[in-house]
Amino acid sequence: MGKIIALVACVSKKKVSADKAENLYISDWFRKASEYAKRKAEEWYILSAEHGVLNPEDEIAPYEKTLKKMKKDEKIKWAERVKSQLEKIASPGDTLIILAGNEYRKLLLDFFFEKGCKVEIPMKGLRIGEQIKWLQQQLENPEN
Repeated sequence: MGKIIALVACVSKKKVSADKAENLYISDWFRKASEYAKRKAEEWYILSAEHGVLNPEDEIAPYEKTLKKMKKDEKIKWAERVKSQLEKIASPGDTLIILAGNEYRKLLLDFFFEKGCKVEIPMKGLRIGEQIKWLQQQLENPEN
């Protein structure tokens, strides 16, 4: 039985100065998603458009890069970097909880399955407001 790892997408709303990655992103969605990740997973990481995979403890400066604005070849390079970083983190049999939109997921899902990981996408198909509501409900219910 593998470990449970959560991957939380970065967000555009950030502090204006450098901080630990888990504190740099300041949107309501990110705070709720990272809290959910901490509760559900043994390890959690941030999927960053600028840095690839971040440990929440990594100290980073604010940046403006987003996956949505990247060209296709840039997205492919980003995904290759993330796959290389995840090689050191995830093992066959691990469960990956993906708290990230389709832009982040679509280039990585095949890799996760090929690696032999189970994948959970609990908020798949929910719009951002629905995701915040879902996360709030999960956090309010101690059984979750």
